[in-house]
Amino acid sequence: MTAPDYGRAFGRMRRAAGQPWRDYTRHAFVEGMKDGSLPRNAFLHYLRQDYVFLIHFSRAWALAVVKSETHAEMLAAVATVNALVAEEMQLHIGVCEASGISRDELFATPERPENLAYTRFVLEAGYSGDLADLLAALAPCVMGYGEIGARLVVEATSESYRGWIDTYAGSEYQSACKAVGELMDQALTRRIGADFESSPRWERLCRTFCTATELEVNFWQMGLTP
Repeated sequence: MTAPDYGRAFGRMRRAAGQPWRDYTRHAFVEGMKDGSLPRNAFLHYLRQDYVFLIHFSRAWALAVVKSETHAEMLAAVATVNALVAEEMQLHIGVCEASGISRDELFATPERPENLAYTRFVLEAGYSGDLADLLAALAPCVMGYGEIGARLVVEATSESYRGWIDTYAGSEYQSACKAVGELMDQALTRRIGADFESSPRWERLCRTFCTATELEVNFWQMGLTP
């Protein structure tokens, strides 16, 4: 199927990422959710680590408020923080509680090295750069899950992980992906210019995006090794 349209900057970065993007969005973990072959303990292991990831990811999006230069940028970043803290993290809590993992146990999950490497890379991109740098590091997670959800909702042959798939394929999450794509386009245009692909910064932004994509691959792989 055709990948969803999440904006010009994202589309160009996605293409520049090449094989790592395919490795991420069609990883064995993802395909295991599609056909139901993913072991439940691997999914719960991933979900616990992803909850820890979302704590730091929310902090990175809060940093996007600090890095914003306009009220519109601040509103977009705040909306994403709220979606992560009030909705996506709550989803993880509910699934884990239904599987016998309490909220306290979930919050106390030890952070795996793959998780730490990814989240600190994203935060460092924001600390050392501007909003464009931070968004290049944030985008693979946001839009990658949107692309995966949109594909799996059509291709899934099992109902085992339908809840997860429906969340990321749903109109609310897909709208969030489009909003982040719009924010990226506006942020790059404001800081670099409308022809941002010809900027000396473009290659560095694409490298940041590609590194974050490779860290996503590692994150899925971690999910397969509880």
